[in-house]
Amino acid sequence: MKLKNIILIAITVLFTHVATSQEGIPIYTDYLTDNYYLIHPSMAGVANCSKVRLTGRQQWFGHEDAPKLLTLSLNGRIGDSQSGIGGIIYTDKNGYHSQSGAYATYAHHLLFSRSEVDLNMLSFGLSAGFIQYRLDETSFLFDGPDPIIDGIVQNETNFNLDFGFSYHYLDFYAHATVKNLLNNDGVNKEVGLTSNLRRYLVSVGNVFSKFGSTWSFEPSVLFQYKDSTKEALFDFNAKVYKRMEFGKIWGGLSYRKSLDGADFITASDDVESQKLTQITPILGVNYKDFLFAYNYTYQANEVVYTNAGFHQLTLGYNFSCKRERYECNCPAVN
Repeated sequence: MKLKNIILIAITVLFTHVATSQEGIPIYTDYLTDNYYLIHPSMAGVANCSKVRLTGRQQWFGHEDAPKLLTLSLNGRIGDSQSGIGGIIYTDKNGYHSQSGAYATYAHHLLFSRSEVDLNMLSFGLSAGFIQYRLDETSFLFDGPDPIIDGIVQNETNFNLDFGFSYHYLDFYAHATVKNLLNNDGVNKEVGLTSNLRRYLVSVGNVFSKFGSTWSFEPSVLFQYKDSTKEALFDFNAKVYKRMEFGKIWGGLSYRKSLDGADFITASDDVESQKLTQITPILGVNYKDFLFAYNYTYQANEVVYTNAGFHQLTLGYNFSCKRERYECNCPAVN
C-alpha cells in the first residue's frame, strides 16, 4: 500500500471516530433509544418508571480490533420525592486504546405547574465518575529505547464530573450538559490530548400528535461542541411512534453532520476536504415493560475506512412504574 493511501486512511479513521477516543462515554445515537440519561445527568429519575438500559455497539464487522462499546445504565426516582438517582458503567475499546468507567448521578426535579396534569418541570443533574484509560504497547514495533513507547500496558485512572439541566413543558423539552468538567492526565501522560475533554451538549425537541390519534411525531436536534479542538457537530433526528395494545412501535432517522472538515489527498494528487456525515435509521418496540431497539449507522463520506457500518442493539426494562402523571405526549417522562 502506498504511503499516501496509508496517510489518507489514518486521517479518515481519526476524523470519523472523533468521539470515541479517551473522552468518557462516546456519544452516538443510543440516546434516541429512550436513553437520554446516558448523555444528560438531569434525566435521572425524570420518568414515571425506573429504567435499565443495556446497549452494545460494534463497528466494522470482520475487522480485527474494530471499535466496540458496551454500556449499562440504571436510573429512577427516589420514592415519591423530587429527587432521582442513576448509575452508568461502560467499556469502550478502539484498537490499542480502551477505557472503562463508572458514574453515579443525583438529579433534582422542580415542578412549576399547579398540578401534575400540566407538565412544567426544571431538572438539574450531577454525575461523578472514574474513567480508567488503557494503552497496550506490548505489540508496538520500535528499535531501541524510545521516550514515548515503553512496550508495556499503560494504565491511568481519572476522576471527572458531568453537570446539566433539563426543562420539560408539555410536549416540549430542552437539555444542556457540560461533560468532563475537570482536566485529566489520561493514559501515558498525553496531556495535550486529554487535559481538556470538556464537551458541551444541547438538545431540543417536541412531540406532535393529533387529539385521540395513536400516532405521534418527534423531531429533535442535538448540538455538540468539543472545547479543546473547537469541533462542532449536529444531529438532526426524527422519530415516529404508533401506540399498540401491547405498548408501542417506533422508528426514526438520525443525520449527523460535522461543521469541521478533514483534508485528504486524492489519487490525482489533489487536496480535497470532507466533513463527517452519518445516517442512522432506528427501529424499536416497547412490549409491556420491555424495550428492544436496533440502529445501523451508515458513513456517507466519500473516503471511509470500510463500507461496513456500525451496528447497535439496545435492550431495556422498566420497573417500579407509577401512573402516568401528566397530560402530555412526552415519551421520556410518561
